[in-house]
Amino acid sequence: MSEKPLYKVIFMSQGQVWEIYAKGISHDAMFGFVEVEELVFGERSSVVVDPSEEKIKTEFENVRRTYLPMHSIIRIDEVEKQGASKVSKLEGSNVAQFPMPIYTPGDKPT
Repeated sequence: MSEKPLYKVIFMSQGQVWEIYAKGISHDAMFGFVEVEELVFGERSSVVVDPSEEKIKTEFENVRRTYLPMHSIIRIDEVEKQGASKVSKLEGSNVAQFPMPIYTPGDKPT
């Protein structure tokens, strides 16, 4: 029970679906964003290199925590063990983005 939970975060960015793993998730740091920290990547011990996972490792190389817009998140799952992080194309997918604009605290009802 002392082990930290592991989360699989799936989100949309730049017309692609990204799947990453992290040890920390919260939403209270910045309004409208989900804070994702302690990103976890697979070990580089295998001979086969997955270009999709390498793209994610490069993108988040020196990132301690990242803030993802709430409307870009597809789902967050608490998982038992880590899978491969990946980036896939959105085309032909059954995923749709929330309509914009999103409520902001300064908006007045019309």
